Amino acid sequence: MEYLIICLVAVAVAGLTFFSGFGLGTLLMPVFALFFPVKIAIAATAAIHLANNIFKVLLTGRHANLKIVLLFALPGAAAAIFGAMLLNWFTSLPPLASYPLWGRTHLITVEKSVIAALIMVFAAIELNPSRKHLSFDLKFIPLGGLLSGFFGGLSGHQGALRTAFLLRAGLDKNALIGTMVISAVVVDLARLAVYGATFFRQDLPALQEQGLLGLIAAGSLAAFTGSFAGARLLKKMTLAGLQKMIAVMLFLLALALGCGMV
Repeated sequence: MEYLIICLVAVAVAGLTFFSGFGLGTLLMPVFALFFPVKIAIAATAAIHLANNIFKVLLTGRHANLKIVLLFALPGAAAAIFGAMLLNWFTSLPPLASYPLWGRTHLITVEKSVIAALIMVFAAIELNPSRKHLSFDLKFIPLGGLLSGFFGGLSGHQGALRTAFLLRAGLDKNALIGTMVISAVVVDLARLAVYGATFFRQDLPALQEQGLLGLIAAGSLAAFTGSFAGARLLKKMTLAGLQKMIAVMLFLLALALGCGMV
């Protein structure tokens, strides 16, 4: 039953990216956090994000501007490593507080509080109509790589910043998409290397014992399948009402996460 629920939810969430205006990572990570520890949810979402972008690289990577990729992705990879290491450090800190509710003890942790705040901030950014017109001068591309990579490593939120900093790079549509997906792959590889070498390796025995690895793999495959199929079968469009509803749900989920209820 757990496999069925997680797979259905993952496919549905991946499909929602084509109508809500939100990116795959923005929607999928909070949902995975309902079933897995936050750090594992971030790592699993990163794996799906990487797989999805590798296929995009095969389709559009040849159009990428390699000079812009180097200017953006190299600082991004370095910052992603730092962000991922910071996430690992947050998970080692003691809880900030605890309280009993409904027969359970709920923990308010630094890790959950930080991720909850970032979910709220980036949900608000994605929801803001002016985001589509937000862009930065070409000279700020390395800074954009640093910021996008850092938040990518810390929580997986990198798409909005990546788009904003690359929009004015003077690239046509195909070159822009190719440049963005290669940059995303570089950042994902950097942060996944840290996730794998730190908390994922440390938690591997417990994950295996609880049978969570199979659930993570099934959920990841389902989400990737939904995203991959949707990208080829559906025309991407944003439904304003659905976008607002999902933003409210993200805020509520972030609030529950920050309060230790998730």
